Amino acid sequence: MHWFLWVVVLGGVFLPGCIFHRHRRKDLAAAVNPGDQPDKILYEKAINETAHGRYDVGRLTLQTLINTYPDSEFLAKAKLAIADSYFQEGGVSGLTQADAEYKDFITFFPTAPEAPQAQYRVGMSHFRMMAKSDRDPSEARMAEAELKEFLLKYPESPFAIRVKARLRETQEVLAQGEFETASFYQMRGAYRASLARYRDIVEKYPNFSLGDQALYGVGDSLEHLKTPKDAVPYYSRLVRYFPLSPRVEDAKKRLVAMGAPVPKPSKATMARAQADAARLHNRTLLGKLGVAMAVSPDTSATLRGPVEIGVAPGSVELARRVPAAPSPSTASIIAQPVSDASLSSEREGESKPAAENSNKGTSADAPDNSSNPSANETSPKAPENTVNSSGSQTSSKVPENKVDSSSNQTSSKAGESNANSASQEQSGTGTAEKKKGRFHLLKKVIKPF
Repeated sequence: MHWFLWVVVLGGVFLPGCIFHRHRRKDLAAAVNPGDQPDKILYEKAINETAHGRYDVGRLTLQTLINTYPDSEFLAKAKLAIADSYFQEGGVSGLTQADAEYKDFITFFPTAPEAPQAQYRVGMSHFRMMAKSDRDPSEARMAEAELKEFLLKYPESPFAIRVKARLRETQEVLAQGEFETASFYQMRGAYRASLARYRDIVEKYPNFSLGDQALYGVGDSLEHLKTPKDAVPYYSRLVRYFPLSPRVEDAKKRLVAMGAPVPKPSKATMARAQADAARLHNRTLLGKLGVAMAVSPDTSATLRGPVEIGVAPGSVELARRVPAAPSPSTASIIAQPVSDASLSSEREGESKPAAENSNKGTSADAPDNSSNPSANETSPKAPENTVNSSGSQTSSKVPENKVDSSSNQTSSKAGESNANSASQEQSGTGTAEKKKGRFHLLKKVIKPF
C-alpha cells in the first residue's frame, strides 16, 4: 500500500513535466527555400533562434552574417536584431549591452527607418533599469536624457506618444526623490537647503503629482528666511494650477495676509484636476505593501499633461566639422646619401666659427686685464720671492721661516683675491691657466715644510 502511494506522488510530480515539455528538443531550424541567398538564410535562422529564447546562438549567427557578408542587404537588420536580442534577454548586463548596440546602430545607420525605434529602445533600456526614488537616480537621469533626445530628433515619430508617457513617469521618480530630500531639510529647519530643492522641483518638473506641496514648501521656506514678498508668486501658482489641493486654503490665507490678490483657476485647469483626481484611487493596505516590496518604482500617481523637455528644439546646435588645413602640393622630402668627406667638412666649418668667437672674446677681455697691471704683476711675484728666500736659509733660523711662511700665506691670499677679481673680468678661456698657476704656487709654498 505504501509503495502505491509513493508511485502516485512521484507520478503527480514528474508527469506534468513530461506532458508540457515533450517538444523541448524540437528542431528549431527554419524552413529554407531553394532559391534563398545564404545571407538571408542566416538572418532567418538567427531570428528563429532568438524568438525561441536561444539568444547566444542567434547572436552568433548574426555576427557570422555581418563578418561574412559585409555588403549584404540584411546588414542593418542584423545589427538591429543583435541589439533586440539583448533587450529581450533583459537583466542589467543584457540591457547595458543593448544600450551600446542600439547606439552603434544609430551611429552607422542614422537615416535608417529603424533609427527612431533604436533611440526609443535606448531610453527604455535605462527606464527598465531605473530604481526607486530613494535609490541611485543615475539610471533615471540617463533615461530622461535619452527620451528627451528622442523628442528633439523625431518629434513626428509614431513612438512619440509612448516616449512622452515614459518621460512623465521618469520625471515623476526623479521629482519624488528630490521632494523627499527637501522635506527632510525642511523638517530639520535647514530652510536654505529645502528652498533650493523645492525650487528645482518646481522649475524642472512642473507636472509632478506633489507639485502643490513643492510650491507650498517654497513659500514656507521663503517666509522663514524673512522674505515673504518672494513667496507670493508661488502661492499664486498653487491656487491657480492646483485648485483641488488641500494646501489651497492655506495659500489663500497667506496671500490675503500679505495683501496680494488671490487668482482663480481656469476651466481647463479645473477639468484636468478633476480628471486626475478621478483616475487616482486610494490603495488598500495590501496594495501599499506590494508597492513597498516591489523592485521597480511606483509611477501610478503620474499626472497627465504636457511634457517638460527643458530645451527648445530650435536652440539645439548641431556639431560642425572643422575643415582641415590644405597641405601644400609642392612640399616634398628627398633623402640623399652623404659621404664621410662631406660630414668632416661640415664639422670643420662648424668649428671655425666657434674658434673665431672665442678669439673675439679674449680680445675683448684684454683691455680689462691691462687696466689693472699692478694687481696682476705684483701678486704672483711676491710669493715666488718669499719662497726662494726661505729655501736659501739654513735650518737654524726656524722663527724666520715661520714669519716667511705667514707672509707667504698672506701674499698667497692676496694673490687669490686678485685672481678671483681678474677671473670675473676675463673670459672662460683663461680659467684653466689660472687654476694651473694656483696649483704650482700652492706646491711651492708647501714644499719647504
